[in-house]
Amino acid sequence: MNLLMQTAAQAAENGTHFPISATLVYVVGFIAAVTIGSIAWYNSKRPVGWENKERPDIVPEVKKEETPGLGEPKS
Repeated sequence: MNLLMQTAAQAAENGTHFPISATLVYVVGFIAAVTIGSIAWYNSKRPVGWENKERPDIVPEVKKEETPGLGEPKS
């Protein structure tokens, strides 16, 4: 209990600083989630009204397999 009180007192004196690495993880994670989500959305079935729209050039096309995960591995 003493150690907890000492740590809290030191944090109050010095001020707390949010680590740069934690901020970097949040920012990189958000960018990755948006990128992966966008690719998945563009490769999914098109919503109503988007059937005839063209795919942006930067989005890769992902081919569907008839039986994913079954059979012999492709080389």
